[in-house]
Amino acid sequence: MASGSAGIVTGLTAAALAAVGFLAHQAATHVPAELSARQGGKAAAIVSKAPRDKRHPTALPGNSGIGERVVYSLDDDRVWLVGADNKVRRTFRVTPSPVDPAPGSYTVTSRSGAVTGSDGIPVEHVVRFSVVKGVVIGFSAAKDGSMQSPDPSVRTGGIRQSRVDGDEMWYFATIGQKIVVIR
Repeated sequence: MASGSAGIVTGLTAAALAAVGFLAHQAATHVPAELSARQGGKAAAIVSKAPRDKRHPTALPGNSGIGERVVYSLDDDRVWLVGADNKVRRTFRVTPSPVDPAPGSYTVTSRSGAVTGSDGIPVEHVVRFSVVKGVVIGFSAAKDGSMQSPDPSVRTGGIRQSRVDGDEMWYFATIGQKIVVIR
């Protein structure tokens, strides 16, 4: 009888392991993992593009983090300034740079009130948060108010916003502020 119960235990254990493996596979393929990869020594949020609400295109995407943060969608060319209560304070469109940061979680590393952008245009309220292969990535507003698309053949990292939106970003995104980049 002992060998019969050992066989039952072995069978149940194998079935349990198979069920756990199946559930883990389902979770990995259907639920985006927040902080499932490492990037540059920092945890990076791997966030799949959530289905966007077509009737509310400015709605904050799901899986974009929690707490006070700036959310930047690469696919939507849109930014959300989100308060500690997870409520959107402001959202606006941006003109992306030719060099994109990888999806993930960053922090504001430096800021400049006014400089000349890497494309030669005078900019203000520069908020930097990443470097990609030597190209500094950050938000800025052109002093002349322009938001035209940059030359795609030139490797620049300035994500352009209007001057009004640049003012809001400047006051919201201080050194250390969390920036979440999503697809």
